[in-house]
Amino acid sequence: MSACFDLEVKDGVAHLRFNRPEQLNSMTLDFWRELPQVVNRLSDSGEARALVLSSTGRHFTAGMDLSVLAGDGLDGQAESAASAADLGRARSRMRQTVLLFQESFNALERARMPVIAAVQGGCVGGGVDLVSACDFRHCTRDAFFCIQEINLGFTADVGTLQRLPKLLPEGVVRELAYTGRRMPAERALACGLVNEVHEDQPAMLSEVLNIAGEIAEKSPLAVWGSKEMLNYSRDHSIRDSLEYIATWQAGMFFGGDMQEAFRARNDKRRPTFDNLPPRRSNI
Repeated sequence: MSACFDLEVKDGVAHLRFNRPEQLNSMTLDFWRELPQVVNRLSDSGEARALVLSSTGRHFTAGMDLSVLAGDGLDGQAESAASAADLGRARSRMRQTVLLFQESFNALERARMPVIAAVQGGCVGGGVDLVSACDFRHCTRDAFFCIQEINLGFTADVGTLQRLPKLLPEGVVRELAYTGRRMPAERALACGLVNEVHEDQPAMLSEVLNIAGEIAEKSPLAVWGSKEMLNYSRDHSIRDSLEYIATWQAGMFFGGDMQEAFRARNDKRRPTFDNLPPRRSNI
């Protein structure tokens, strides 16, 4: 039983909902631990072909829970390390802690299936880190995005400043990062952060789950390859990326999915594809 999430998997679509609306779905230590566990399990099993992240209540998330900042997480671990080691070693422990938090959202980027964020209300602080790591985003008309860390006196460190410049014009990102201003839904749409703005959450979830269902009907091997190539191309030169897809195709092109797609087209039916094989965790 999860302390922070509800999960439903149906017809190849996984729907993961944040379930602490009274606390504005703030990110406790349980949140940071459970999210990568759930995402990695779905990705490793091959059961899910698309993953939708949504939330409950008025806001998508208020970001990092104050208990983490106040002592249960970052500060608490650093203080514990400082009492047993010199300052350099204590600071190295702090670095390791930040890297662990980053891994929670790196799991979304590494997942073998596309991840879609459905945002209602506020998406604040760590919420921006999270949705930046998703494949694409939809939101409601009342949604807003805020790099809250600057308003709290520290620098965002879990992915916003690294991924958001790949999604938005750099000047827009810098303005948001330096001022902590809210980006409303319509501006997020105009700048390309979200694909579509919906009137309310039910309409948004209906459309997002429909898109996820459409993705789930495609070859999961081809979808995984597309995600792998898009992420690689974002971070590498065109030449390197072309080399990578050539090597990928040398191994993946000769499966049976393309033949099934052609057979289904000729038979005027939907194709049926096998799930991705489970990832091996040991030898």
